[in-house]
Amino acid sequence: MIILHGRTVVPGVTEGEALVSHEPISGWGGIDPMRGVIIEPRHELFGVCFAGKVLVFPSAKGSSGWSGFFQTTRLSGTAPIGMIIGRISAKSALGAVVTRVPAVTDLDADPCEVIATGDWVRIDADQGLVELTTPRPEGQGFQPSRAGVPGSPATAPGRTPNV
Repeated sequence: MIILHGRTVVPGVTEGEALVSHEPISGWGGIDPMRGVIIEPRHELFGVCFAGKVLVFPSAKGSSGWSGFFQTTRLSGTAPIGMIIGRISAKSALGAVVTRVPAVTDLDADPCEVIATGDWVRIDADQGLVELTTPRPEGQGFQPSRAGVPGSPATAPGRTPNV
């Protein structure tokens, strides 16, 4: 088990599957809050659903609309269940607060390098801890769902997207 120590942004405890972005996430124009999907065309996670996942990302980018879009994910039932933020900003802090999910930042290691998509993580934001309980086996990749992205296998004829 790997344990990272950091600082609380929003208190609480949650655990689940990690979705890791190595690129900053844009709220306004970068996500579809009604589906909980990253829609920024050039983003590495374009078309990937973050609803019900622990969202791990380096920072927020874009306008102050970031927090409003993530609040809409909470109201729509499409929010991540937790956030692990590499570098905190007013946008990402307020976004975590209005999303009302456990969130941590300022960890003693880069969470985007230590945690991989598909890993099972537990956030204890009350204590400022992140526990990586089942790291992905070496050499085994994980393909995030791209349901709802035109031309992706998840939306090919005869397949039903699971967004």
